[in-house]
Amino acid sequence: MASTYSFDVVSDFDHQEMVNTVDQTMREIKNRYDLKSTDSKLDLGENEITIETDSEMTLDTINDILRQKAAKRGLSQKIFEAGKIESASGGRVRQVVTLKRGIEKDLAKTITKLVRDNVKKAQASIQGDAVRVSSKSKDDLQTVMQVLKEEDFPVALQFTNYR
Repeated sequence: MASTYSFDVVSDFDHQEMVNTVDQTMREIKNRYDLKSTDSKLDLGENEITIETDSEMTLDTINDILRQKAAKRGLSQKIFEAGKIESASGGRVRQVVTLKRGIEKDLAKTITKLVRDNVKKAQASIQGDAVRVSSKSKDDLQTVMQVLKEEDFPVALQFTNYR
């Protein structure tokens, strides 16, 4: 009686880690001498961060701090997608940084094709915004994980539901 093992390939991030990242960024902005007087704000939504500050140069600095704090907390840089810089009231600037989640259809098709081509005994199927990979051998699943880690995808991939 052969059982089937599987795991899901997803693109997601820990929301609590993102909350901590934004909090640490705000703390550093309030403590840094060159950023104290900018009256900068970071608002974390479900899938975006809105940054509002006094100049584009300050905005770039805040983006750098945000990315550094995220990297220290184990969040991938690939989840950040910076929007265009808009002017806000009072001569200030605003930027919406979108936080990418989920695997798009085209990328999911690429992943399933990659699995089919490299590991013949593993099957990959698209499940919404995730890809489920299944096989009768755990070794095949480990091989699939290794193949996917070696590729450079435009999103951060995680492996979940390993059964």
